Amino acid sequence: MADVEELQHENQSLEKKPRHKGKHDKLKPWDDDPNIDRWKVEKFDPAWNPTGMLEVSSFSTLFPQYREKYLQDSWPTIESALKQYGVACKLNLVEGSMTVSTTRKTRDPYIIVKARDLIKLLSRSVPAPQAIKILEDEVQCDIIKIGSLVRNKERFVKRRQRLVGPNSSTLKAMEILTDCYILVQGSTVAAMGSFKGLKQVRRVVEQCMRNEIHPVYQIKDLMMRRELAKDPALATESWDRFLPKFRKSNVQQKKPKSKEKKEYTALPPPQPPSKARIF
Repeated sequence: MADVEELQHENQSLEKKPRHKGKHDKLKPWDDDPNIDRWKVEKFDPAWNPTGMLEVSSFSTLFPQYREKYLQDSWPTIESALKQYGVACKLNLVEGSMTVSTTRKTRDPYIIVKARDLIKLLSRSVPAPQAIKILEDEVQCDIIKIGSLVRNKERFVKRRQRLVGPNSSTLKAMEILTDCYILVQGSTVAAMGSFKGLKQVRRVVEQCMRNEIHPVYQIKDLMMRRELAKDPALATESWDRFLPKFRKSNVQQKKPKSKEKKEYTALPPPQPPSKARIF
């Protein structure tokens, strides 16, 4: 009788225990801990890598000629910022290129990727004080290529201006709502911020350049999402009933009148009668 009760108790405990997919059906310490922030980026400690890097890693990028004077003036600031992380940089004015590489003093393995993003932003006309912020752990960047989204040059210029807005008003509103720095230059859009903000910026830019949704409607959607996020009661509920649904209206265009096809004849048409009056 005691054995039966033990089996029943074990079956009840197994039913209460949540099942997880995979080989190991075992609770992890982070499964039920609400205090763990899975999106938090821990600051790198040089003690984690005391020996440094085994191999030298380097990245290079070209820059346009009109950026040569600005980069030459601001290069000491960039060089001192990278020196704090043990990264060497070189400005080649003959080839028009920038190069970053690791040294023996480099401890953080990911800092060379951050330095690569730094020279990419500098080549796309991002100011040096703003571009240096990419070296921080909390800041990421995304370079969106919009030139390939629109083939027609006239449409590309109009849609890019629609993205910027009059007096850059649309762009400033997007920066406030996404907490990102956005710069539209040529056929690219450079954005800096958090992962969540960069995802929103990419969605707005691509939908605008593909002529799917106007940026003004996207800004309204982001404003409503920000207000809904302030209410803790709606944290676990769906927001679909609150958010506006923007549908693309299909305007029926007039179909061109099709000309009737005439039968082909090898002989020329008969000469029309003369309209001259006979007196």
